[in-house]
Amino acid sequence: MKLEPYPTARRENTVDTLHGTPVPDPYRWLEDPDSPETKGWLLEQAELFSRSSGPQRFKSRIAELLRSGSVGAPAWRGGRHFFSRRTPDQEHAVYYVVEPDGTERALIDPMAIDPSGLTTLDAVQPDKEGRLLAYQISMGGNEESILYVMDVTTGERVEGPIDRCRYSPIAWLPGGEAYYYVRRLPSTEVPENETQFHRRVYLHRVGTSTEDDVMIFGQGLKMTNYYGVSVSRDGRWLQVSAHEGTAPRNDLWVADLTASPADRPELRVVQEGVDAQAGLVFGRDGRLYVHTDRDAPRARVCVTDPAEPGFETWRDLIPEDPEAVLNDFAILDDLERPVMLVGWTRHAISEITVHDLETGERVGEVPTPGLGSVGSLSERPEGGHEAWFGYTDNTRPPSVQRYDARTGETTLWAASPGAVEVPPVRTSQVVYRSKDGTDVRMLIISPADDTPGPRPTILYGYGGFGLSMTPGYSASILTWVEAGGVYAIANLRGGGEEGEEWHRAGMLGNKQNVFDDFHAAAEHLIATGVTTPEQLGISGGSNGGLLVGAALTQRPELYAAVVCSAPLLDMVRYEQFGLGATWNVEYGTVEDPEQFGWLLAYSPYHHVQESVNYPATLFTVFQSDTRVHPLHAWKMCAALQHASTGERPVLLRNETEVGHGARSVSRSVDLSADTLTFLARHTGL
Repeated sequence: MKLEPYPTARRENTVDTLHGTPVPDPYRWLEDPDSPETKGWLLEQAELFSRSSGPQRFKSRIAELLRSGSVGAPAWRGGRHFFSRRTPDQEHAVYYVVEPDGTERALIDPMAIDPSGLTTLDAVQPDKEGRLLAYQISMGGNEESILYVMDVTTGERVEGPIDRCRYSPIAWLPGGEAYYYVRRLPSTEVPENETQFHRRVYLHRVGTSTEDDVMIFGQGLKMTNYYGVSVSRDGRWLQVSAHEGTAPRNDLWVADLTASPADRPELRVVQEGVDAQAGLVFGRDGRLYVHTDRDAPRARVCVTDPAEPGFETWRDLIPEDPEAVLNDFAILDDLERPVMLVGWTRHAISEITVHDLETGERVGEVPTPGLGSVGSLSERPEGGHEAWFGYTDNTRPPSVQRYDARTGETTLWAASPGAVEVPPVRTSQVVYRSKDGTDVRMLIISPADDTPGPRPTILYGYGGFGLSMTPGYSASILTWVEAGGVYAIANLRGGGEEGEEWHRAGMLGNKQNVFDDFHAAAEHLIATGVTTPEQLGISGGSNGGLLVGAALTQRPELYAAVVCSAPLLDMVRYEQFGLGATWNVEYGTVEDPEQFGWLLAYSPYHHVQESVNYPATLFTVFQSDTRVHPLHAWKMCAALQHASTGERPVLLRNETEVGHGARSVSRSVDLSADTLTFLARHTGL
């Protein structure tokens, strides 16, 4: 198939000298999305994509499998409970309240707010009595999170819009008259390129002007800090945490609100300047429970006295497990012998154990529907004998399960509302060896018919920020496998599958380990006859887009096709755009000579070489993405189109009015169909 000529992209002789090293940047002009030249180039790329992509395959099957809908675990407040559900024909999930008598009402329907489907619900937080609901929405994928408060009984807005609330927790005080929240400083008070930073913690009284909000915390601290804030159920204890960007460590303070006023809380240090994470749960029994990876990379639960919360008073309740990561816990105390449920992932597969609350002794386990992923455990805030958790695996749409500690049984509490015929597939977990001898795990989903012989295969990975790749229901994976392909998901270093040490083995100066783990996964799939280099496609988004960008520049001969979505690719300039400055704790900063060396060594944009037969590559980016600016893909696309030889295309799919995260179902279906069609064409499916 003869390639069409690519749109002309001017190559500039722009070179920065950093720490004595010349760094060329021939497509810097593409960093300006508003220039007529960039707009013209994007228009030509869109026309090229529509001419080159051919008839869209898989779309109706992906849509059909998404008709399962979804359902979320309940949040209990007073006699009411709140939950989300998406029915088969809905573009977005709707948030509901259920009254004590079982009457169900929709509270927030994004499509009712905006029939275009471009508005998303980012976060919800009912107050402690279930009378008011704080919720945050964004438009067009910008993730800006405008805050409103609703009266649950009447459905009327009582407050909002309050802007600049992106990533803000809401911590209600009892009675629903006030809450703590996090808000960025106004753009008028910060430099132009820092408007996404400079957060502060405020106390807001419902119904008053935000001009009257009292700043509680954050003044004089790092501009890239993120803050957490919560208030114990009885209203006595306030906890505030601070993370520098996405760093895997936090500082933590508590205040006793019976000893100091809510608008001037006397915050006491729990931990500060420690290279570890901790979070607190104030028990109904008067004990303070600490979930931490301090001195325990796979995490543990400690107990202490909330009046003396310092590290020296912590004692182990649930010690670290040598091979499972402790993710979560819930306390069930309306029993003769109160228990703690503990959620773990063992090599990316979820399990839940039952422990005596007083001693931590293991006394049982919670049955789960299969080998899959368990969402967070939730109990009634006032106590009880029941817990709820979300569950999904590779063939089961999301469901909510209920565990009864009196009987020891798990039952289905709510299923996804749509009936779907899921294709038969076979899932196996394999262990392979990376370049340096490290054992890495990979989940392989293949057709159930099990006929031998190599097949078109998609290898997916992420490998960053301590995020774990765990089993989950995916319409696009099932569609691909049903059509005869194999889908593999590698649990690379940089993720959280094996705890914090696993994360750190793939961050900062260790980032090359992630790429080595990925290449080794590909080599394992080829060596074991699952696929061949001519049939192997790779896919990743965001930090996973960086992964596949590095993979295609480091080992172009190993891969036939690449889908690179919302990627970071210019690692020399990434800190200057989007939320990049908050990620230098993960990747490093070019300001530091040594860290600049790490970044330049793998930065995909800077490793595109002329006259290489690169894999077929599709960049998918989102014009409203305020996390990872699309310029990364634009510049890399121009560089690859200039450099690549051979007959394999380099294409750009640039989508407007959506961002990095949530989107409507129909937009998701289109994106999945386009990417699978591209991968099928270039791997021979």
